[in-house]
Amino acid sequence: MASLKEVKERITSVNSTQQITKAMKMVSAAKMRRAQDRVTGMRPYADKLASILENVTAALGNDFSSPFVEAHDEVNSVLVIVVTSDRGLAGAFNANIIKEGSRLLNEEFAAQHKAGRVEILGVGSKGTDFFKKSGVQTNSDYVNFFHEVTFEEARKAAEYAMDGYVSGKFDKVVIVYNEFKNVATQIVRTKQFLPFALETAESTDENDGNEADYIFEPEKEKILSELIPKTLKVNFYTHLLDSNAAEHGARMTAMDKATENAGELLKELKLDYNRSRQAAITNEILEIVGGANALAEG
Repeated sequence: MASLKEVKERITSVNSTQQITKAMKMVSAAKMRRAQDRVTGMRPYADKLASILENVTAALGNDFSSPFVEAHDEVNSVLVIVVTSDRGLAGAFNANIIKEGSRLLNEEFAAQHKAGRVEILGVGSKGTDFFKKSGVQTNSDYVNFFHEVTFEEARKAAEYAMDGYVSGKFDKVVIVYNEFKNVATQIVRTKQFLPFALETAESTDENDGNEADYIFEPEKEKILSELIPKTLKVNFYTHLLDSNAAEHGARMTAMDKATENAGELLKELKLDYNRSRQAAITNEILEIVGGANALAEG
C-alpha cells in the first residue's frame, strides 16, 4: 500500500490536471461556438453559389468546357489533401483522418502509391508529420493553418491543387476532412475535389413549371469560367471551416471526459488516503496500548 505522502501527492497532481482539463474544455467550447457560427454563416453562400452554377450549366447544356471539369485519360498521379489539426488532445479527431488517408494510399490509390506518384497536401501539422515520417511525398506549407482560418490562406492551398491539376501534375485530387455535425459527432468525409463534378439540375419556375428564362451578362461561358474556380475555392474553405469546428468539438468532448475521469480517480485516491490514514492511526493506538501494557506489567 502506498504511503500517506505518496497518495497525497497523487491527489494534488490529479487535482491540478482536472483544473487544466476544465479550463481547456471551456476554451474549446468558446472557440467551437465561434467556429460553428462561421460554418453556419458560410454554408448559405456556398449553397447559393452552387445553385447559380447549376443554373448556368443547365442553360449551356454540354456546350462548354473547363480544365477543372474535364477528367484526365488516366489517373497516374494523385494529390490527397489531408485536413487534420495543429494540436492534439482532441480524442480520435486526427487518428480517424490519418486512418482514412492511409486507407486511400493502401487501397484506392495503391498502384500510384507504390509507384511514388501520390502526394499528400497536409493541412494541419498532425497529418503532415505522420505521412512525412511514413516516407510519403508531403507538402508541408500549411502546417500552422488553423491558427486563424482565413479565405486567403484557403485560396492559396486550393490554388496549389487546382494549378497542379490543370498543368497535369495531378490527375486526381481528393480531400479528407472531418465534417462538423454536433459537439460529440464528427464525420470523416472523403470527397473528390478535382475533376470537379458539375450538377446539371434544370432550373424551373415554381409558379408555372416552365423553364426559367435568365438574362446572362456577360456571356454564359465567361460566367462559368469564373464560377467554377470560385466554387472550388469556396468549397475548400467550407471544408476547412467544418474541420475547424469539428476539432474544437472533439477537443471539448475529450477534455470533458478527461475531467470526469479525473473526478473518478480523485474519489478513489481520497478513499485510499482515508484508509491509509485510518490504518496509521490504528497502528499508533496499538503501539500506545502495547507500550502501556508493557509498563504496567513491568
